[in-house]
Amino acid sequence: MPKTNFKAIISKIIVFYSVFYVIMKISAILFEGAWALPNLIISIPFLIFAIVGGLLMKKETFSWIYVIIGVIVISAVRYYEAKWVLQLHEYFT
Repeated sequence: MPKTNFKAIISKIIVFYSVFYVIMKISAILFEGAWALPNLIISIPFLIFAIVGGLLMKKETFSWIYVIIGVIVISAVRYYEAKWVLQLHEYFT
């Protein structure tokens, strides 16, 4: 059975998901009329994960810390996203 590098696979999934999330947030702001500032603030962690993950992929070095923090932060942001966007919108208006 071939050895599978789960760390690399999960890191790549985090990178691609983060890039997709940021693109979807920007398209929602531009074409759907979503609130700009709250959605941009919510997408900051995903942008950071995309940049760091892209650098890790370029060097072909992957870290379990990146994977664990990525899974935890992405899960938390997705779980509380609607509430946080509403709270940020109310705060900035």
